[in-house]
Amino acid sequence: MIIKQYIAGPIEANNYLVVDEKSKEAVLIDCSETIEKLLTDIKELDVKVKYILLTHGHFDHVMGVNDMKEKLDTKVLINEKDKSQVEMTKTILSTFGIYVDKNPEYDEFIDKNTELKIGDIPIKVFETPGHTEGGLSYLIENKVFTGDTLFKHYVGRTDLPGGNFAKLESSIKNILYKLDDTTEVFPGHNEITTIGYEKKHNEIVQ
Repeated sequence: MIIKQYIAGPIEANNYLVVDEKSKEAVLIDCSETIEKLLTDIKELDVKVKYILLTHGHFDHVMGVNDMKEKLDTKVLINEKDKSQVEMTKTILSTFGIYVDKNPEYDEFIDKNTELKIGDIPIKVFETPGHTEGGLSYLIENKVFTGDTLFKHYVGRTDLPGGNFAKLESSIKNILYKLDDTTEVFPGHNEITTIGYEKKHNEIVQ
């Protein structure tokens, strides 16, 4: 499995291309803007992006969806509970002086019961609300993509619409911290970490 990280968008969010080398299928996790390096890598690796998987609906993780969806000829998947977040994108971007014609478009709603895979590699979908009501995390082999739920040394903010610290704490303690300590954490911002490291060193959720 190949994982490539791209830091993109106005708030430097992490986007991840996850590739199954055997089947040449891939997923893009979050989509902050049109990333030419990503498009080049996809061509060089000769892979098909099966899905764009969104961890949540905040603008800095979805604002590249429409263009990349068209360029990659793929489907965009999100939790229905974050539909309202996506529908605020155009308005929020205007406050940054960024004007777009329409909000990001998605194709299907997914939740913890959705079965996904690339090639023969299953993608486990976890519902991890708290940063937003519809927050999702994706477990692929021993790597979990947590969006803005869990960061190295920190957690996602909960003071925005849809945020709830009690739910965030529960998502981390009762879902993410139940994963093996060696599980690598690929967050929506900043550095990669591990579940074991965060259980020891994350002072906000212990």
